[in-house]
Amino acid sequence: MANPFDLRAILLAKHAQHVVLIHFPIALFMTGVGLDLASRGKRESQLTAAAYWNLAFAAATVIPTLLTGLLAWHFALEDQKIKGLLLMHLVAATIAALLVITSWWVHWRNRKTPVPLPGYRIPIELLGVAVIGFTAHLGGFLSGINT
Repeated sequence: MANPFDLRAILLAKHAQHVVLIHFPIALFMTGVGLDLASRGKRESQLTAAAYWNLAFAAATVIPTLLTGLLAWHFALEDQKIKGLLLMHLVAATIAALLVITSWWVHWRNRKTPVPLPGYRIPIELLGVAVIGFTAHLGGFLSGINT
């Protein structure tokens, strides 16, 4: 039996880093969207500030998460051709990452201006939540949890 406290096994597991990291951008983004919806786009709201920081940290953590997903494919599947569920998961994850970064960018761009947040941010954020949910569902099948 493997030692659960072996640092080498923890750091060099074939896909462990992706499984651990993936929860951060998901939770941060969904919390940020919830806070943004609760703030109703008010400029000086503490909820708006909290939404901004959640979206900012989600955008910052989504890139390393994508990279660990690619590394998991490289090491766990030994660079097999990407097809089927893995391809769908990769495409959905890339779209989700773009939506997370776009959602943060809309907030960041408007942060220093006196105008209210644009209304088009809400469909982008809600689409991001839906795509993240779909991507997570596919990831569950790939990991064997949803089988």
